Parts: sequence; structure tokens; C-alpha cells
Amino acid sequence: MRVFVTGASGHIGSALVPELLAAGHEVTGLARSLAAASALEAQGVLPWRGDLDDLASLGRAARAADGVIHLAFKHELAFSGDFPGALRAERAAIEALGAALEGSGKPLLTTSGTMTFASSVSGREGTEADDGLGPRVVSEHSALAFVARGVRAIAIRLPPTVHSDLDHRGFIPTLVAGARANGYAAYVGSGLNRWPAAHTRDVARLYRLALEVAPAGTRLHAVADRGVPFREIAGAIARGLGVEALSVPAAEAGKHLGFLAGFAGADNPTSSERTRELTGWTPTHSGLLEDLAERHYFDRDLGL
Repeated sequence: MRVFVTGASGHIGSALVPELLAAGHEVTGLARSLAAASALEAQGVLPWRGDLDDLASLGRAARAADGVIHLAFKHELAFSGDFPGALRAERAAIEALGAALEGSGKPLLTTSGTMTFASSVSGREGTEADDGLGPRVVSEHSALAFVARGVRAIAIRLPPTVHSDLDHRGFIPTLVAGARANGYAAYVGSGLNRWPAAHTRDVARLYRLALEVAPAGTRLHAVADRGVPFREIAGAIARGLGVEALSVPAAEAGKHLGFLAGFAGADNPTSSERTRELTGWTPTHSGLLEDLAERHYFDRDLGL
């Protein structure tokens, strides 16, 4: 299958590209710069010069492919304070990719998150049948609406912690950098709220399996650890840095956790049973706490 991947040189893309190539797929990767294009080409990927704002180019790349995996997101714009602008760009890209595939029956995989239903599911694990809340859900709905227009659209929901040695700018590196700067690893209140997690290479395998076999209109959960108590995550970070883990009041979380304060207290236990049934996905790599014990998050410059 000829697969067009946005975000091919990013965190998950860097694991997905070799996964797709090893399975015999041909890959075209969106490249924003000459450096990214050269890096992709060295891996056996056909670079497609452009970015998320060039909607006509995205459409041409999608039409030339047998399937599309959309990973790219304007994280720099979102983290600079313009999260609405990043969401508008994401929805526009999805609309362009979906319109290009209309009537073809080809797969379009888009990316969302399990945190979208953290506030709407209480007292149980979230499932693939649960709908979410918040602005990122609009993008998920936009993608799945293309099923009615003849596209095999699939939404993959990522946990807040997709972890591995490939993870340089996600939530875990941000928590590690904050704990290093503060001299302690903070958690909110009792810290018994749970975060799901998955290893980057397991997540990449799910994207590949979804591309090949997932039915149209499905939501899939890339979840291996169903819910790790946040206090245990903070404890693992504290051990890795040789500092203490410290409980902070919810009202003061922003002073200790920065922009992650709104997520750090969220309880988001998540099931992936339906995902495994539909795709045959079985995670095989280390869990979050095991991965933190391997020290790669602490023995390298995360560049944050």
C-alpha cells in the first residue's frame, strides 16, 4: 500500500515509518524542510515538501496514495498559547485529506486523545464507545463524518503518555524537566488519579494494523497501561532525578506543574479491549514505570 504520512519525522512517525516499511508498504512523508526531507529520504521514504497550511498540496498527496495517516499537529503553535489556531489548522487539514479521498473507500487515520473523555466518564474505564468533550473532539468528529462520504475513516486516541527513547517533547519529558527545575516531582492531592500509557513502538504497530484491517468509523485506543496512578509516575521521576515526590494542592497546581496542571489531576483510566479485538493488537514493549526505570529520560538532554 502507498501510504501518505503527515508527521512522518515526529515522535510517533519516527517509529511508524520503519513499521510500515518492514510490513512492505511504500511511504510518502510530509516534510516541512529540506533537512526533514533528507532524513526521510535516507530511510527509504519519498518526501513530500509542504506543511499543514498548504491544503491543496495535502489533497494531491492524499489522492496519490492508497491510504493516509495523519499525525501532524502544530504543537509549537499550541504551546505558544494559540491552541485554537492549532485546532483550526488541524481541522482544515483533515477536511482537505478527507475530501481528497471521498468515494474511494481508502483509509484515513486521524489522531485524538483519551483525555477528551476524562471529565465525562467517572467511576469506570473509558471505552472506545465513549464520546469525548472539548475542542479536539471536533476534529475527531470531522474525520469520522467522512465515512458517510466513502472514506474508511478511523480515529486513534492516544493516551497522555506515549513513552520511549523516541519521546523528547511529550508530557513525560515536560514533567521531568519541571521536576529537575523545581527540585521535586509534583503530583496533585492524593495522586491516585490514573493516566493510561503506551510505548511509542506499540503505538506505531497499532497505526499500521488499523491501516490494514480496522473497519470504517471505528475509534481505537492506543492503550497498554490502562491507568497508572499519577503519584507513581511522580515517584518514578523523583527516583530518576534523586529528588522527592511532593503532593501539591489542586488550587496551586499551576505554580508547580505549569501548563500540565490542568491534566495532572485528571483521572483517565482507559480500556483498549475493543481495539485489540478489532485489530489483533497486543502491546509487547515496556510499560511506563518500567520505561522510566531504564533512565533514558534522565540521562539525556531533552532540549526543553
